Amino acid sequence: MHKNILPEGWAPAIGYANGILAEPGRTLYLAGQVGWNAQQVFESERLIPQFEQALKNILAVLETAGGRAEHIVRITAFCIARDEYLASRRDLGRIWRELIGNHYPAMSMIFVADLLDHPAKIELEATAVIPGA
Repeated sequence: MHKNILPEGWAPAIGYANGILAEPGRTLYLAGQVGWNAQQVFESERLIPQFEQALKNILAVLETAGGRAEHIVRITAFCIARDEYLASRRDLGRIWRELIGNHYPAMSMIFVADLLDHPAKIELEATAVIPGA
């Protein structure tokens, strides 16, 4: 079980949490996931499909460890396409809700000059706390 932390008097965060208090459990640190498939092949050079695939990759690793989307406590996004990201926020939000639901972990978005795996436009790094023994 996780609890969103919002200091008194703060406006609620939209699409993320300012803090997540995680109950005891197993912590899973997920490496940065880009928008390639299981064979490490990019099927698109566009941001939206890469974002969707990167989220699916996070979920695949998480599920393999026995976790679910609601166990994600933090995501850091690294993106090389600021303008494309800003123009796509509605579609990215829709994809988020389809795959993750209405769970919003603590998140950071960092715009960078480049990513290692070309033609990646976004890379998502996550931490999850999976309840149980």
